[in-house]
Amino acid sequence: MSATSDRDAVSSGPGPGPGRRRRSVDVLVIGAGPAGLAAAERLAASGAGTVEVVDREEEAGGVPRHCFHTGFGLRDLHRPMSGPAYARHWRDLATGAGATLRTGVSVTGWAGHHGREVSPGGPGPLTVETTGPEGLESLSAGAVVLATGARERPRGARLVPGTRPAGVFTTGELQQAVHLHHQRIGLRAVVIGAEPVSYSAARTLRSAGVEIAAMVTEQPHHQSSWASGLGSRLRHRVPLLTGTTVTELLGRGRLTGVALRHDDGRTTTVGCDTVVFTGDWIPDHELARRGGIILDRGTRGPAVDTAFRTAAPGVFAVGNLLHAIEPAGTAAREGRLVAGPVLRYLADGAWPGGQVPVEVDAPLRWVAPNRIDPRGPRPPLGRFTLRTARSADRLSFLLVSQDGRVLHRERLRRGAVPNRPLYASADWIDRADPGGGPIVISTG
Repeated sequence: MSATSDRDAVSSGPGPGPGRRRRSVDVLVIGAGPAGLAAAERLAASGAGTVEVVDREEEAGGVPRHCFHTGFGLRDLHRPMSGPAYARHWRDLATGAGATLRTGVSVTGWAGHHGREVSPGGPGPLTVETTGPEGLESLSAGAVVLATGARERPRGARLVPGTRPAGVFTTGELQQAVHLHHQRIGLRAVVIGAEPVSYSAARTLRSAGVEIAAMVTEQPHHQSSWASGLGSRLRHRVPLLTGTTVTELLGRGRLTGVALRHDDGRTTTVGCDTVVFTGDWIPDHELARRGGIILDRGTRGPAVDTAFRTAAPGVFAVGNLLHAIEPAGTAAREGRLVAGPVLRYLADGAWPGGQVPVEVDAPLRWVAPNRIDPRGPRPPLGRFTLRTARSADRLSFLLVSQDGRVLHRERLRRGAVPNRPLYASADWIDRADPGGGPIVISTG
């Protein structure tokens, strides 16, 4: 979860504001989800010095702490765990390695050095302003790791017309209401979306005794696994309405239904007292934006290279802040991988310049990482992560080119589906021209 605040005011002066206590650490990790906790654990265990993690939530662990289904831990720990158990695992590892974990702390802005040019002797410390149970602080660090995660776009940001009745949730709000606060949800629900998180929302609704009237997606097919889709339709008898858009929420005081429009022009109304908007992830990039850190126009998170370095010297970024959204295990693996680049930076203060952008052509939506140094390291996990706006079958291929020169071509292994990750090999990096134009990844 994000550790940033929604305030607009940013202090950019060289020192702490009035009444602020000044402290310093070697590494500051902002965000205590799987990526941030894993980064803190590896950094503390590797001798990075004083490592501190802050998060605005009262409990560390990020999104998994209110996901009570199993399936966490398979990618990185090789054993199935519930979300809360997975969150506890990383909290315990981070604090056991010596990292300091502070919750209920909001980072409200940057102060001092951020994003300035690197001097030959290395930049000065990065400083942020925080507010929390211990009051106002000005906290300086030799390096900052942004791990603020992503969130689902709420109904208001999706511009769905209608009043503001009770009974409207995102998946995260639903899971917190059911599992953390034990609230009564409703009797009959419509789930908007048909990607993996949508089926997680469906499981939560069923656990709360709520009937699911339908799952609705604008796409021509669901975007989850074959087993999830088939199980919901057959075992749980959940209708899947593809090529369908929500045009209005109905009801005053309490939701009474949703108005739908199908691709063929038909309109229908489904009666329900609950609707859950799922997916449509956006990075929690407010703090990065306030620091003047360059954002990638595709991912909308910080633009980073293959060592998780942003455009601001000393500032790294990991996890679903970069690629909303990948599984928690992938975020945690990136958190552990960022430790090496951070340790090198603390040792030599070196920061790259003149990197080559990596871009995509439609129907691809974005790629991460999105900067490379042809003479530098390969990307985390040895691959690039992409998203597509429309489906493509296995006969399609990915083409990597620079200034009209083809660097790499590979066939899609399992096709491409919106809202699911697509991976590209990194074997072509050393063939790129450091002084050339942007790298472009396209489909054919």
